[in-house]
Amino acid sequence: MFVPILSRARNHLDRTAVIDEGRRYAYATLLDAAQRVAVNLVTLRGGRHLDEARVAFQLAPGFDYIAIQWGIWLAGGVAVPLPMSHPPAELEYFVRDSDAAFVIGNDDSAATLSPIAGECGAEFLKSDQALRDAPDTAPDALHQNQTPRPSARAMILYTSGTTNRPKGVVTTHGNIAAQVESLVAAWEWSSQDRTLLVLPLHHVHGIINVVSSALWVGATLETLPRFDAEAAWARLASGELTVFSAVPTIYHRLIQSWESASAEEQRARSAACRSMRLMMCGSAALPRSVLDRWRDISGHVLLERYGMTEVGMALSNPLHGERRPGSVGAPLPGVSLRLVDGEVQLKGPGVFSEYWRRPEATADSFVDGWFRTGDLAVIEEGAYRLLGRSSVDIIKSGGDKISALEIEDVLRAHPAIRECAVVGVDDLEWGQRVCCAVELTPGQQLDIDELRTWARPRLAPHKIPKDLRCVDQLPRNALGKIVKPRLSAIFAPPVPPARPGS
Repeated sequence: MFVPILSRARNHLDRTAVIDEGRRYAYATLLDAAQRVAVNLVTLRGGRHLDEARVAFQLAPGFDYIAIQWGIWLAGGVAVPLPMSHPPAELEYFVRDSDAAFVIGNDDSAATLSPIAGECGAEFLKSDQALRDAPDTAPDALHQNQTPRPSARAMILYTSGTTNRPKGVVTTHGNIAAQVESLVAAWEWSSQDRTLLVLPLHHVHGIINVVSSALWVGATLETLPRFDAEAAWARLASGELTVFSAVPTIYHRLIQSWESASAEEQRARSAACRSMRLMMCGSAALPRSVLDRWRDISGHVLLERYGMTEVGMALSNPLHGERRPGSVGAPLPGVSLRLVDGEVQLKGPGVFSEYWRRPEATADSFVDGWFRTGDLAVIEEGAYRLLGRSSVDIIKSGGDKISALEIEDVLRAHPAIRECAVVGVDDLEWGQRVCCAVELTPGQQLDIDELRTWARPRLAPHKIPKDLRCVDQLPRNALGKIVKPRLSAIFAPPVPPARPGS
């Protein structure tokens, strides 16, 4: 199977590809592991090529994750990365909606994923089974010379939008190659780079911007299984890294960690950051206060960019030249952009193929071949500045895009809730925090702790409301529709009383 990133990896066999929990893996080792995964999957398929069968997998960032994703591609399958923190109900939705043939997890997740696989008619495999030594003779399906097909489906990522359930965004091998090549050119990735992954791997920020960009050029990727500010600073302060990318929430926590460190440690951390060539931020709006404080600490003006699951990255501030706070720069190589009534519309080889099995939603998202992002922007002195979403039902929190409609649909099942409305409210750490206003069923009471406990097995952690207000009546217009912009004010912090004499 023609897979561009695997083909390129063969040019760097002896170089270190991944450092996972202190252990180094060469590109040759990574390719060998991917080959084992592919052989095992094809063997389980009766010796048949996967032919775009979906393979859902849930693994922490690291060597095993990459080897299994590459092995799925090598076997001709479609990779469906599953989030690490989502509850079983949401994981089952992803597996069922993608119609996965296989589900792969580890010892820790087997108790959750194996029953889900059974319910959905998929075969469950532990990661060590997928990675085990393969038969000496690979199935014929892996020996066949196949015509390169950039149009072959490669990955499905689930993203929240203006519907009450996430949609599967399908990207092809050609889409992924175009996205990565654009970033490599714009940000000058090279085999001499070394980067640290502190992001989850069910979003394009981690999968494309960091992992794929680094491994495309023969660079070295260090991984942390989950973000920890002290562990991240230990690597940032090593002086060995050249590139780092994160979301605003992570920079906020790194700043807090730096400020609590000793003066000597602060100096060492800052000096090491100044030796890096590039530090980036994205997936959510970057507060000016965070940008300014990080510049003071690290000497870097964070490179802000703009993208989404459906297109990868589309715009970026320049690698060289002025980076304007609040701006997301200009279109990346290969990306065409136009503004229609203020909405950003995009075209290019990196734009996704389709929403999985949702032809109407796919058709509605395009006009004359241009993808309608739903984001509003203006252009100022040649650079674009985002104004927000055209839909109030999209919330950006901690780098995740969240559907308010999906949360409302779940919360309405609570016996104390007669009606509810979910909104995003500006928050320094999270960008936006998820807030819920409810009309209670007569005779019922509800507080935020009870609601969060009830929601925990039903919603992913980042979707669970952080604030709750019980109101007599939600604001509605003349047609009875809830007016969400009027709700945000009730979650604003109270104005402190005026001091005497002020």
